[in-house]
Amino acid sequence: MRLLVVEDDEELRAVLVRGLREAGHAVDAAGTLAEADELCAYTDYALVVLDLGLPDGDGGSLARTLRAAGRARILMLTARDRLTEKVAGFEAGADDYLTKPFDFPELTMRVRALLRRPVTVGGAQLEAAEVRIDTAARKAWRSGVLTPLTTREFSLLAYLMERLGEAVPRTELLEQLWDMNYDGLSNVVDVHVGNLRRKLDLNAPGTVLNLETVRGVGYRMHIDTTAPED
Repeated sequence: MRLLVVEDDEELRAVLVRGLREAGHAVDAAGTLAEADELCAYTDYALVVLDLGLPDGDGGSLARTLRAAGRARILMLTARDRLTEKVAGFEAGADDYLTKPFDFPELTMRVRALLRRPVTVGGAQLEAAEVRIDTAARKAWRSGVLTPLTTREFSLLAYLMERLGEAVPRTELLEQLWDMNYDGLSNVVDVHVGNLRRKLDLNAPGTVLNLETVRGVGYRMHIDTTAPED
């Protein structure tokens, strides 16, 4: 996953880029709204760290554009600490807000938390790392390639993506996606999880979206924020 830092202060921008790269992220940087617009036109960023006050315009306009596209999480970074300014930032589309000065560990913590969230691409679409689904059309894509799934496999994938980051009990999956009176000793969930891992190439080296077994509980789908960028 690639990040974009939009900050007009050259020294702070360099610190942000260096720190985020050391944390394992691929990072691009822009010092103006125009530079950011150009980068966003050619790259789908997983997250944008965005300064609200830029020399050639208000960062809120970029936030609104990104939110309309629905493909990037937005961490607003600004010296404006008034409540009205924070409200304006969230209304523009920010997912989180951090006021300068800040401690870098707090910023990286917020970045990790935001990257663990799925991104809503449209009213019926959900995206997490390499995988995107359309719940209305009941279709799934991995890295832009349509991946055929059975009805039950798709239902399982959608359920786990909606609960991204949570350990979902095997019994809950049986109750919600199969007959609730189904024999709890059955391995039907395990078989379908195995199919999803194989068809979507989950848990492969370098894959960002992982589907792990939580021993004694069930399964957890999560985004590995430490996975290397291709």
